[in-house]
Amino acid sequence: QVQLVESGGGLVQAGGSLRLSCTASGSIFSIDVMSWYRQPPGKQRDLVAGITSGGRTNYADSVRGRFTISRDNAKKTVYLQMNSLKPEDTAVYYCYCTAHTPSIGYAHYWGQGTQVTVSS
Repeated sequence: QVQLVESGGGLVQAGGSLRLSCTASGSIFSIDVMSWYRQPPGKQRDLVAGITSGGRTNYADSVRGRFTISRDNAKKTVYLQMNSLKPEDTAVYYCYCTAHTPSIGYAHYWGQGTQVTVSS
């Protein structure tokens, strides 16, 4: 099994910055994609940004140019640097990964979520 633990959420004023972190633990052969999703109140969960093990990234149009995703493969950690935050960025942010483990093989995993609130 893989556990994902997020940190770095909180309350920030519009225009401010936050950095989210997510670390994977467990018996892991390899981690493929690591991503961040978000779910605003009353809305669906959508992809914010993703990064492959090779460093290829993709972003939602709404955050491109403001958010940066990165990862440290040795630490099994993915980061999301969020700048120029807007009230519409308010959501619960979830970490997601696909990984190979000895017990299950290939599977996907979710973190518990971290709240990001941007005040106007």
